[in-house]
Amino acid sequence: MDERAARPGRTAETRVLKLDGATRTWAFDDVAGEEPLELRLLAGGAAATLAITMRTPGNDFELAAGFVFGEGIVRARAAIAEISYCIDPAIDAEQRYNIVNVALAAPRLPDLQHFERHFTVGSSCGVCGRAQLQALRDLGAQPLRAATRMAAAQLYDFPAAMRAAQKVFASTGGLHAATLFACDGTPLVTREDVGRHNAVDKVVGWALIDGRIPLSAAVLMVSGRASYEIVQKSIMAGIPIVASVSAPSSLAVDLAREFNVTLVGFVRDGRANVYAGAERILAPD
Repeated sequence: MDERAARPGRTAETRVLKLDGATRTWAFDDVAGEEPLELRLLAGGAAATLAITMRTPGNDFELAAGFVFGEGIVRARAAIAEISYCIDPAIDAEQRYNIVNVALAAPRLPDLQHFERHFTVGSSCGVCGRAQLQALRDLGAQPLRAATRMAAAQLYDFPAAMRAAQKVFASTGGLHAATLFACDGTPLVTREDVGRHNAVDKVVGWALIDGRIPLSAAVLMVSGRASYEIVQKSIMAGIPIVASVSAPSSLAVDLAREFNVTLVGFVRDGRANVYAGAERILAPD
């Protein structure tokens, strides 16, 4: 089998019956790609499956890097020796692009029992419960002390800028997105995925690979709601301002307040609600 042809794509074409009033028309439409991704850790000649998630193919190495960083498995780019697809000949060619190996620079695998996310994860649901706040402290997370400030007017422009960069969403209408902005409003990177937390892992992974961590002068904008997990990943990456076009969850608000993250929701049509860290959002002169 041609391995290049077997690689899953960001979109897939499917036949669809379009209904418009009493009119029925057969046509072809693009839908967002969704495939399982197994993340494996390698170290000292040993291997272990860390997690399996459903994701939109593309930027898989960034997703893997962002995931292991956000979970505290690695603390710096230097802790990752290599990221690669599985090339084991025993694996069906069509699945090789659905397995990513993260080779650690450490001589042995970490004790995965210490990591909350050592299980099969969904593409949209985060972890819940007050115990997660203590778990985050146990990973060494500290309240963010970044003095970053930005004008509210700049924040209002972010949803449109993010939407303009969502190339796959434009053709499918079926993906979440995460965008990193500089505090002057300059877009840095946008990533899309069927899972909102996967999209965040991809932008954090991009920053880790590019040597930009901590992101103390950046703003994270996400589509959909702002969950606990998105705030957690932002804290680990040092992102002081997190904004979303929809609502935050109660635990996301608690987490943002405890770790000094500015959390903004319902950013749309020149309005927004600031749930935590309001001092970082500047009022008009």
